[in-house]
Amino acid sequence: MFPWSDVVSPTDLAAFARPPAPLEGPMRAGRAPALLIVDMTRMFVDGAYPSGCAPASAGAVKANAQLLQCAREAKLPVFFTKAYADPLHEPTDAEKGLWKHGRLDVPGLPPGDVIIEELAPAPGETIVCKGSKPSAFFGTPLAAMLIALGVDTLIVTGISTSGCVRATALDGFQHNFHVVIPHEATADRCAVSHKVNLFDLHMKYAHVATTEAALAYMREQAKR
Repeated sequence: MFPWSDVVSPTDLAAFARPPAPLEGPMRAGRAPALLIVDMTRMFVDGAYPSGCAPASAGAVKANAQLLQCAREAKLPVFFTKAYADPLHEPTDAEKGLWKHGRLDVPGLPPGDVIIEELAPAPGETIVCKGSKPSAFFGTPLAAMLIALGVDTLIVTGISTSGCVRATALDGFQHNFHVVIPHEATADRCAVSHKVNLFDLHMKYAHVATTEAALAYMREQAKR
């Protein structure tokens, strides 16, 4: 059962049934994966913030914790993204760009641009600060760091599916990395956007898998 099965019509599915028929194909991935956890910060996980994806984010937190533990045990590279190095940073108008939303912090709550405690980076794991842009690649050294480590596959997780996860997955594809997306490890404020974007990514740019399949793949690569 794919996560989009209840929103994508049989007619639309049939449009992808012709060869090469990507819907049911095997996972396309390399032999040197890295885990890339996108924006699992307070402002996107916690429903008290305007950009929070609760309650959908609860499942994503659990799935990301499983993937993170597995990556650490397998000694695979781990990357996280957030906006700025300083969670109290006040971006200039130039840094903000053309986003339609305003401030994502809420008076009286802790700074939102902080990776949640359940997924706190460990020493030796890399935090990519991508400013106010959705993609982890745009204006950052991420591609160069992945190349330096010999990575050929990105396991992309996080929030939001239709925003920063999609932008990162697309840029990963455009840099010729295999992209695997464990769908339980992603979340979005809008369920329809979440499901349709996973479908679109799976049809074109990435392989959308279960968390269990991604865990099995990571463990298998660790044995090589």
